[in-house]
Amino acid sequence: MILIEKVSKIFRVGRNEVHAIQNVNLHVLQGEFLVIRGPSGSGKSTLLLTIGGMMRPTTGRITVNNEELSKMNEPERAQFRAKNIGFVFQMFHLLPYLSVLENVLLASGFQRDSESRERARELLKNLGLSHRESHRPSELSAGEKQRTAIARALMNRPSILLADEPTGNLDPENAEEVIRHLHEFQQNGGTVIVVTHGHSADQYANQIVFLRGGEIVENPS
Repeated sequence: MILIEKVSKIFRVGRNEVHAIQNVNLHVLQGEFLVIRGPSGSGKSTLLLTIGGMMRPTTGRITVNNEELSKMNEPERAQFRAKNIGFVFQMFHLLPYLSVLENVLLASGFQRDSESRERARELLKNLGLSHRESHRPSELSAGEKQRTAIARALMNRPSILLADEPTGNLDPENAEEVIRHLHEFQQNGGTVIVVTHGHSADQYANQIVFLRGGEIVENPS
């Protein structure tokens, strides 16, 4: 379960304050698929990173799997993320000098034991990437890069996947495949939160939330 209570995030730029998200309240049950939509600059990514413990809220409380992230220090949040949350980003964030298999193994601290390698290879097989294990990211299509990123996000068996514009750099066919893999994770009991401009994930959503100016709006039109 994810519980977000009156969460705001304020950035200071010189003498000015930028209210990235304001008084956000959300409740996401285990196994749900939440879509967060809104225009650029609406606070979607800030909200996602705050939910994932990458940022601390300025005010409010975030509880994930019965643990209050907003009270944790950075090392505690990092440890919590490693055990509970997988991240998928628009720009993939693959290391160019590592192979596909090595990029996936990064999530486990780059362990090379047989169990970790078997886990990584099984994920790549399920994502249709067995033939790409030894390839570098520069040799992959955009869709293959994102599927590699999904494999990496799943490596530590998280209960939650957070995806920030995961289809933003993909053509419609690859975008649909990526969303399908996120849906499969949900079908197996995981919780998914997707930030997006578009509608590609709507068909799988249990909730759709609209942000504008950092606030949830009831009528986005």
